[in-house]
Amino acid sequence: MTSSVIHSAQLVTDGTRTPDAWVRFEDGHVHATGQGASWTSADTVIDASELAGDGAILTPGFIDIHGHGGGGASFDDGADSIRTARALHREHGTTRAVVSLVTAPVDDLARRVAEIADLMTTDADILGSHLEGPFLDPGHHGAHEPSLLRDPALAEVTRLLEAGRGTVRQVTIAPERPGGFEAIDAIVAAGAVAAVGHTNADAAQTARAFDAGATLLTHAFNAMPGIHHRAPGPVLAAAADRRVVLEAIADNIHLDPLAIKLLFDAAPGRVALITDAMAAAGSADGTYDLGAVTVTVADGVARADDTGSIAGSTLTQDVAMLRAVQAGVALPDAVRALTQTPAEAIGLATQLGRLAPGYLGDAVLLDAQLRVRHVQTGAALAS
Repeated sequence: MTSSVIHSAQLVTDGTRTPDAWVRFEDGHVHATGQGASWTSADTVIDASELAGDGAILTPGFIDIHGHGGGGASFDDGADSIRTARALHREHGTTRAVVSLVTAPVDDLARRVAEIADLMTTDADILGSHLEGPFLDPGHHGAHEPSLLRDPALAEVTRLLEAGRGTVRQVTIAPERPGGFEAIDAIVAAGAVAAVGHTNADAAQTARAFDAGATLLTHAFNAMPGIHHRAPGPVLAAAADRRVVLEAIADNIHLDPLAIKLLFDAAPGRVALITDAMAAAGSADGTYDLGAVTVTVADGVARADDTGSIAGSTLTQDVAMLRAVQAGVALPDAVRALTQTPAEAIGLATQLGRLAPGYLGDAVLLDAQLRVRHVQTGAALAS
């Protein structure tokens, strides 16, 4: 048995703050928590105040359920690139991630989700795949190649789900497209999450998608109709439905700080802070490929060369947390949006997202300025 203790930190988990806290880990799981000097010796002991200074903060490991790459590497380019990108994001506190794939031919997507399923047998930090395309509205394609978009024919949806062998975690879909609601049925029946996104759906169509079983809104406000007082659109439909989690890209580019705060106020406990990061996250400005689309990154902002659309982000989850706090979100709520809420959104709330006995021992230690000072990943997911 291996054991470790992190002590003398402000513990932020489950929407609460606990001062002068400690957490004991055994064999990759949380074994116990407490306060003060009541902790007992372990193989490794970390004094949070020494490592991260006064005001050190200990949180569960961050979970990114929507990202495309980082460190100069794209998730679409196979196992080595996935590992390169994951290493970059792990340095910034993301201990587990869903691997998001952009629109591509169905044959290519089937091969990629199968490769990700294989990768999950060796890399415990990979939580599965996310198909952000190709079943999207051409009028809201964003950085997805329009010529590759297609309506969600049931046979193709089923093929991709089966290729993933149970590891496809979520599929983004425009429900108003022909076959959309049948596709939602198939996605949910396969144990994956149906997400509404890249859509022209109005509030009523979006609500119908949620009634059909969709439980996630892909990057709220982006690639969908906005809010109008007589046409409330997908965002307000999602905020009004307590079954639904809303993804948010809190980089002050995809969302103004006022919009970030609005999401947290409108859907308390139901916002998941994602990166939607592409290869340039943690790397230099320049030209990159995002699937079939060429992207230029200037001053940290990624835009598709052909349309000028925002093309993913260069965000990391520690910065997303900082931007949310700067927008007026309480720290425990921002932490929940990086941990417990995304775990709930993809059906892993009994294993990830909390620092409580029995949970996997993923943890992030930050200083008082919310800079990451220590990251650890616990045991593999239970099958």
